[in-house]
Amino acid sequence: MDKHTNICATWRTDSLYLSAFLLVKGLSLSTIERLSNKKSLFVFVDSPNRETWLDQYNFSPENSSDCVIDARKFVSAIKSLKEKLYQNDF
Repeated sequence: MDKHTNICATWRTDSLYLSAFLLVKGLSLSTIERLSNKKSLFVFVDSPNRETWLDQYNFSPENSSDCVIDARKFVSAIKSLKEKLYQNDF
C-alpha cells in the first residue's frame, strides 16, 4: 500500500484455479473485473508472498510440499469464486 495515497497495489489473473490456490495461500481478493460474458479477471491485493506462491503453483515438482494445500479449502475457494462470478458479487 502506498502510505501517501492509500492505494493498494493489485495483481490480476484470469485463471480460476490459480485464483483458488492464491486464496487458500492467503492472498486477498479485491474484486472481479468482467471483460465479457465469458471472461473475467480476478483482482487481488498484492503481497510480497505472491511471487513465491506463483512459483510454487507453476514450477514446484510433483508431490512437492511447497504446493500442498488442503483439498477442502481449495474446493471451497473454487465454489466461492464461482458464486461471485455468477452472482455478480463485485
